Amino acid sequence: MRQLLARGLHVAMQTTHRMFTKWSAPKQSLFKELKFTFNEAFFHDDPLRPFKDQSKSRKLMLGIQAVFPILEWGRRYKLSMFKGDLIAGLTIASLCIPQDIAYAKLANIDPQFGLYSSFVPPLVYALMGSSRDIAIGPVAVVSLLLGSLLQEEIDPKNKYEYQRLAFTATFFAGATQFLLGFFRLGFLIDFLSHAAIVGFMAGAAITISLQQLKGLLGIKKFTKKSDIVSVMRSVWTNVNHGWNWQTIMIGVTFLVFLLVTKYIVNHIERGINPPSLNEIHFTGSYMMKGLKIGVVAGMVALTEAVAIGRTFAAMKDYHLDGNKEMVALGTMNIVGSMTSCYVATGSFSRSAVNYMAGCNTAVSNIVMSCVVLLTLEVITPLFKYTPSAILASIIISAVVGLFDYEAMILIWKIDKFDFLACMGAFFGVVFISVEMGLLIAVAISFAKILLQVTRPRTAVLGRIPRTTVYRNIQQYPEATKVPGVLIVRVDSAIYFSNSNYIRERILRLLNDEEEQLKENSQPRIQYLIVELSPVTDIDTSGIHALEDLYKSLQKRDIKLVLANPGQVVLDKLHASDFANTVGDDKIFLTVGDAVMTLAPKMEP
Repeated sequence: MRQLLARGLHVAMQTTHRMFTKWSAPKQSLFKELKFTFNEAFFHDDPLRPFKDQSKSRKLMLGIQAVFPILEWGRRYKLSMFKGDLIAGLTIASLCIPQDIAYAKLANIDPQFGLYSSFVPPLVYALMGSSRDIAIGPVAVVSLLLGSLLQEEIDPKNKYEYQRLAFTATFFAGATQFLLGFFRLGFLIDFLSHAAIVGFMAGAAITISLQQLKGLLGIKKFTKKSDIVSVMRSVWTNVNHGWNWQTIMIGVTFLVFLLVTKYIVNHIERGINPPSLNEIHFTGSYMMKGLKIGVVAGMVALTEAVAIGRTFAAMKDYHLDGNKEMVALGTMNIVGSMTSCYVATGSFSRSAVNYMAGCNTAVSNIVMSCVVLLTLEVITPLFKYTPSAILASIIISAVVGLFDYEAMILIWKIDKFDFLACMGAFFGVVFISVEMGLLIAVAISFAKILLQVTRPRTAVLGRIPRTTVYRNIQQYPEATKVPGVLIVRVDSAIYFSNSNYIRERILRLLNDEEEQLKENSQPRIQYLIVELSPVTDIDTSGIHALEDLYKSLQKRDIKLVLANPGQVVLDKLHASDFANTVGDDKIFLTVGDAVMTLAPKMEP
C-alpha cells in the first residue's frame, strides 16, 4: 500500500514538474511591456480611472475638480462642519502669528514677510490641496535652511537684494515642487529616508535653539555660521562685554521682560502683501543661485509637507494623492513668490494643533488667513514692542519637539544602518552646516540603497522536521540539511549590479559546505539547488552569471538545479536557452519537489 502511494505521489510530482517547465504565459509585445512598466512607475494609482466612460462635459468637470479639489468637497460642506474649522483656524492663527515673526528672523528677513507667507499660500492651498488637516505657513527648518543658503550669497544687511534672492529662491522652490508633481516624480523624495529626516530635524532643532542665544543673551555681534563650534565661540567670546543681563532676566521672567527689555522687533509694515514679481531674478547669475537654493529648500519643504499630510490622512482614513499635493504646494509657492512670500509648507506643530482643535476641512486654513489679514491691516504696529528675547523663546519652544529621541531609539533597535544615516544627518547639521547635514543624509540613504542592491542577502536552507518545508537554517536552527544537496536561496532580483556577487557568494557557500563535509567525512555535494522564488527579475548579466556558475559546477561534477523561478524569470531562462542548458528536468516547482525527485538519483 505504501509503495502504491509513493509511486502515485512520484507520478503526480513528475506531471506537475512537466506542466511547470513547459507551460508559458502568452508573451507580450515589447510595446505592451514598456507600457506596463511605464504605467506602474508613474501611474500606479490609475489617476484616469474616474474619467472612463464619462461624457465630455463630465470629464471637463472632473478635470477642474482634480486641479481644484475644493469644488468637490465644497459641494458637500455643511454649516455644522464650520464650527470645528472656525475654532481650529482661530487656534492655529494665534499660534502662527508669533511663530511667523520669529521664523522670519531665522530667514534673516523682515517680520512682515513671515506674516505674508501665512496669508496668501494657505489660501492657494485651500483651493488646490487635498489634505484636510495640514496647516500651511513658514516653518523653522526651512526658514533656517533658506537663511543659511541666502546669506552665503548676499549679506542680509543688503536688504533689497537679499529679499529679491529670497523671492527668486521661493519661485524656483515652487517650480521644483510643481514639476515633480506634474510629471509624477514624487517617488524621488522617498530617497530621503525617515531615519535621515529624524536626524536632520533633531540637528536643526539644536542649531536653531543655539542661534536663539543671540536674542536670549542680548548679543549684538553674533556669528553668521550655524555650526555649534562657531556659535559657542561667538557666545563665550562675548561673555564679559556682549551679554545683556537685563535681556537674560527678561527671557527668564516674563514680568521683568515686559518692564526692562531694550531690544525690540523692528517696525512691521502695515498692509497686505505687495506684489514682487518684478523683483524675481529670471536672468543673470542670481537666477542660478536662486535656482540652486530653491531646489534644495523646495525638496526639504516638500518632504516635510508630504510626511505630515500622509500621517494625518492615515489617522483619519482618507486618501492623499502625493502628486496632487506637490502641484498644490508648488503652485502656492510660485504665487507666494510673486506676492512677497518666502517658502511655505506644512508645519508639524501647527498641523498637530489644527488636528486636535477639531478641523474638518481646509477651511481652517482660510480662517487662519483671514486672521492674518486682519493682523496685517490693524494689529501689526503693536508687535513693534515685542522683545527679541520672547521671539527667541517662541522659536526654541516650537523646535524642541523636532528632537524626537524616542524615534532615534526605535531606529537603533530596528536597523543600525538607518541609525547611522540618522546620526550622520544630525552631526552634519550640528557640527558643519544645515545643507551639509542634508547632503550627508541623502548620501547615506543612497549608500544604503546601493548596498542592498549590490549585496543582496542569500541563505542556506534546511528542511523543517516532519514537513517538506525548507527554511533558512540560521532563522530555524532545527532545520536539517539534506545529505549530498546544498540549497541556497537568493533574496533579490539578479541584475548587472549584483550578478557577480551572487555567483561568488553561492560558490563561497559551496566551498564552506564542502570543507565542513570533508572534515566530518560526510558524502560530498552532488546537487546545488538555487531557490529563485524571491527573484522577481533577471537581466542579461544575471543570465551570464548563472551560466558561469553552471560551468564552475560542471568542473566539480555538481549538478545545478533551479527551484520555483517566477514567470518573468522562467521566460528569460527559456529565451536565453539557459533552461535547455540546465535541462528542463532540473527546474522544479518547489525545493521539496526537487529533493524528492533527485534523492533516488544520488550516488551513495
